[in-house]
Amino acid sequence: MAAPGAEMEALVCSRGRNRKAVLCQRCSSRVLQPGAATLARRQLFLPSMKKKTALAESGSPDGDVLQDHWLVDDMFSFENIGFTKDVGNIKFLICADCEIGPIGWHCLDDKKSFYVALDRVSHE
Repeated sequence: MAAPGAEMEALVCSRGRNRKAVLCQRCSSRVLQPGAATLARRQLFLPSMKKKTALAESGSPDGDVLQDHWLVDDMFSFENIGFTKDVGNIKFLICADCEIGPIGWHCLDDKKSFYVALDRVSHE
Protein backbone atom coordinates (compact mmCIF):
# COMPACT_ATOMS: atom_id res chain seq x y z
CA MET A 1 0.00 0.00 0.00
CA ALA A 2 1.16 3.51 -0.71
CA ALA A 3 2.14 5.63 2.24
CA PRO A 4 -0.49 8.23 3.21
CA GLY A 5 0.17 11.86 2.21
CA ALA A 6 2.03 13.10 5.29
CA GLU A 7 4.03 9.89 5.54
CA MET A 8 4.96 10.11 1.84
CA GLU A 9 5.96 13.76 2.28
CA ALA A 10 8.35 12.69 5.05
CA LEU A 11 10.02 10.25 2.62
CA VAL A 12 10.18 12.41 -0.54
CA CYS A 13 11.87 15.80 -0.93
CA SER A 14 10.60 18.59 -3.20
CA ARG A 15 12.79 17.23 -6.04
CA GLY A 16 11.08 13.81 -5.76
CA ARG A 17 14.12 12.10 -4.24
CA ASN A 18 14.33 9.97 -1.08
CA ARG A 19 14.84 12.10 2.05
CA LYS A 20 15.85 9.15 4.22
CA ALA A 21 18.17 6.19 3.91
CA VAL A 22 16.49 3.05 2.52
CA LEU A 23 17.05 -0.06 4.66
CA CYS A 24 16.34 -3.78 4.50
CA GLN A 25 13.23 -4.50 6.61
CA ARG A 26 14.74 -7.72 7.94
CA CYS A 27 18.34 -6.89 8.86
CA SER A 28 18.38 -3.05 8.61
CA SER A 29 21.29 -3.11 6.17
CA ARG A 30 21.52 0.17 4.22
CA VAL A 31 20.35 -0.25 0.61
CA LEU A 32 20.39 3.40 -0.52
CA GLN A 33 21.74 6.67 0.86
CA PRO A 34 19.38 9.69 1.12
CA GLY A 35 18.96 11.41 -2.25
CA ALA A 36 20.05 8.37 -4.29
CA ALA A 37 16.65 7.53 -5.83
CA THR A 38 13.55 9.15 -7.31
CA LEU A 39 9.97 8.26 -6.44
CA ALA A 40 8.31 6.42 -9.34
CA ARG A 41 4.82 5.01 -9.75
CA ARG A 42 4.70 1.90 -11.86
CA GLN A 43 2.75 -1.29 -11.31
CA LEU A 44 5.20 -4.16 -10.95
CA PHE A 45 4.66 -7.72 -9.76
CA LEU A 46 7.07 -8.91 -7.07
CA PRO A 47 6.98 -12.49 -5.74
CA SER A 48 6.41 -12.98 -2.01
CA MET A 49 9.38 -12.22 0.23
CA LYS A 50 11.67 -15.25 0.71
CA LYS A 51 15.31 -16.14 1.08
CA LYS A 52 17.27 -16.14 -2.20
CA THR A 53 17.45 -19.96 -2.34
CA ALA A 54 13.66 -20.27 -1.98
CA LEU A 55 13.16 -17.58 -4.63
CA ALA A 56 15.30 -19.43 -7.15
CA GLU A 57 13.58 -22.77 -6.49
CA SER A 58 9.99 -21.56 -6.51
CA GLY A 59 8.43 -20.69 -9.78
CA SER A 60 5.43 -19.73 -7.70
CA PRO A 61 3.22 -16.85 -8.77
CA ASP A 62 2.50 -15.80 -5.14
CA GLY A 63 3.25 -12.16 -4.66
CA ASP A 64 2.00 -8.60 -4.90
CA VAL A 65 1.49 -5.93 -7.54
CA LEU A 66 3.15 -2.87 -6.04
CA GLN A 67 2.98 0.69 -7.33
CA ASP A 68 5.31 2.98 -5.33
CA HIS A 69 9.03 2.46 -5.90
CA TRP A 70 12.36 4.15 -5.55
CA LEU A 71 13.83 4.38 -9.05
CA VAL A 72 17.60 4.15 -9.30
CA ASP A 73 19.28 4.74 -12.67
CA ASP A 74 22.74 3.38 -11.85
CA MET A 75 23.36 0.05 -10.12
CA PHE A 76 26.46 1.56 -8.49
CA SER A 77 24.21 3.97 -6.52
CA PHE A 78 23.24 1.08 -4.24
CA GLU A 79 25.04 0.63 -0.94
CA ASN A 80 24.04 -3.00 -0.61
CA ILE A 81 22.03 -4.95 -3.16
CA GLY A 82 22.04 -8.41 -4.67
CA PHE A 83 20.37 -9.84 -7.75
CA THR A 84 18.61 -13.14 -8.38
CA LYS A 85 19.28 -15.27 -11.42
CA ASP A 86 17.39 -14.15 -14.51
CA VAL A 87 13.67 -14.92 -14.50
CA GLY A 88 12.93 -14.39 -18.18
CA ASN A 89 14.31 -10.90 -18.80
CA ILE A 90 13.87 -9.82 -15.15
CA LYS A 91 16.27 -9.88 -12.21
CA PHE A 92 14.83 -9.36 -8.75
CA LEU A 93 16.70 -7.21 -6.23
CA ILE A 94 17.47 -8.68 -2.81
CA CYS A 95 19.34 -7.56 0.29
CA ALA A 96 22.98 -8.55 -0.21
CA ASP A 97 23.48 -9.14 3.52
CA CYS A 98 20.54 -11.37 4.52
CA GLU A 99 19.44 -12.33 0.97
CA ILE A 100 15.77 -11.67 1.67
CA GLY A 101 13.68 -10.46 -1.21
CA PRO A 102 12.67 -9.51 -3.62
CA ILE A 103 12.72 -5.89 -2.55
CA GLY A 104 12.88 -4.71 -6.13
CA TRP A 105 12.82 -5.36 -9.84
CA HIS A 106 15.12 -4.81 -12.83
CA CYS A 107 14.36 -5.51 -16.50
CA LEU A 108 17.45 -6.57 -18.43
CA ASP A 109 16.17 -4.65 -21.48
CA ASP A 110 16.56 -1.34 -19.59
CA LYS A 111 20.05 -0.93 -18.15
CA LYS A 112 19.13 2.28 -16.27
CA SER A 113 16.01 1.32 -14.30
CA PHE A 114 16.21 -0.40 -10.94
CA TYR A 115 12.99 -0.29 -8.89
CA VAL A 116 12.90 -0.76 -5.09
CA ALA A 117 9.38 -1.19 -3.69
CA LEU A 118 8.59 1.18 -0.81
CA ASP A 119 6.45 -1.54 0.78
CA ARG A 120 9.43 -3.92 0.91
CA VAL A 121 11.94 -1.63 2.67
CA SER A 122 12.12 0.62 5.73
CA HIS A 123 13.46 4.15 6.05
CA GLU A 124 15.75 5.87 8.56
